[in-house]
Amino acid sequence: MATAWTAPAVEPADGPLVGDERAMLQGVLDWHRACLLQACGGLTGDQLARASVPPSNLTLLGLVRHLRKVERVWLRVRVGGEDLPALHGFGTGVDVDYEQLDPSRAREEHEALVEEWRLADAAAASVPLDVEVDAKGETLSVRLVYLHLIGEYARHAGHADLLRERIDGVTRA
Repeated sequence: MATAWTAPAVEPADGPLVGDERAMLQGVLDWHRACLLQACGGLTGDQLARASVPPSNLTLLGLVRHLRKVERVWLRVRVGGEDLPALHGFGTGVDVDYEQLDPSRAREEHEALVEEWRLADAAAASVPLDVEVDAKGETLSVRLVYLHLIGEYARHAGHADLLRERIDGVTRA
């Protein structure tokens, strides 16, 4: 009998409480990244793909896909200057990250997000925080990109907590 994959348990690591600005920004981003995966820990692909409350199409698996795309665009393309194709299976619509989910690909999606973090961190690591990048015609500092990503993860970690509680009643302390 085959067993369904379940997302691994994750505990957010404590980041630095003092240090230079780059280490602090990276530490807070990493903590929020782990919070997202913590909400997914122990769930199957079917559970990760379960929508919260109709008509919303928000799911944990959709958040994993969305944040993978966000990392790729903001850190690898805009900050790192990489010329990357669009992600396979992702369209251009606002909600496309949450549509056409395949629960049997949950493990691949989860692993792809973690790999995207590694690649995104590598692409941005040597770019000074004061460097300016283009974001759809607006000029932003790399510092603001980090703050944007922290805000994006904080928002979605809250969504993830509510989704998780709806699925099986588990809440974070």
